[in-house]
Amino acid sequence: MKIAIAQISSVLGDLKNNFELHLEYIKQAKKGGTDLIVFPELSLTGYTLKDLVENVAINPSNNHYINELKLLSRDISIVFGFVEEKERGIFYNSAAFLSKGEISHIHRKVFLPTYGMFEEGKFFAQGKYFKTFPTPFAKAGMMICYDFLNYGASYVLFAGGAELIIVISAAPGRGNGKDGRFASQRMWELMGEAISYFSTTFLIYCNRVGTEDGKIFAGGSFLFNPEGKLLAKAKDIHTDFLIQDIDLHDINRIRKKRCYKRDDKPEIILHALNRAIKSYED
Repeated sequence: MKIAIAQISSVLGDLKNNFELHLEYIKQAKKGGTDLIVFPELSLTGYTLKDLVENVAINPSNNHYINELKLLSRDISIVFGFVEEKERGIFYNSAAFLSKGEISHIHRKVFLPTYGMFEEGKFFAQGKYFKTFPTPFAKAGMMICYDFLNYGASYVLFAGGAELIIVISAAPGRGNGKDGRFASQRMWELMGEAISYFSTTFLIYCNRVGTEDGKIFAGGSFLFNPEGKLLAKAKDIHTDFLIQDIDLHDINRIRKKRCYKRDDKPEIILHALNRAIKSYED
């Protein structure tokens, strides 16, 4: 299987130009014989939307941009980010997985950062769940940016049988790290390594680049295998496009050695969580 990561810089509030950019990268990915291409969070709209949210929101059931992407997904599966108007006046930060001409799954961002430089809770409704879904390649699950930093979300996908975890992101760079990198980039990479290792899944993280409203998006997209080994990493800060071969049989091989999935007991975790929730109420 070949996976493409399109680390792009979206134009804020410009659906038409961003759609055209998606078409360019999809065309390039198809030439490379790619099975799946992944774009960043809110790739069709840009991130710092604020009062532009309503202007760029689309209903995926009757939108011409989505219809065009669905047609293209007959030949290549596509993951992208957009503002979804699921019902009138209710907007979500959403990710769609398109394949074989259909929408396979839509994930609505659950954890909306609303602190410091982040204001998502002011403009978006909160998603309600994490779930796995079938794809032509493997059972998959999706998260959007801050979802990934709440590690319980990854466990839900692991317990649900995920073999491929896809994270799309619009993460600004923060702090001074080593070698001139942002300190925050190490945080994402650590999470990617840990989740891929202990979930024994392939993990794709696609971040964006560019600047908006004083934010510099860090890039540094990556792909880990089920052993927690880094297979591919994109440039920091700059636009990049990666195509990486993966072998899905690695999941079988590694799960024979590391029995985390075999020994998982979600019913015990659920019981403990219910007790924890009850103690909060008390």
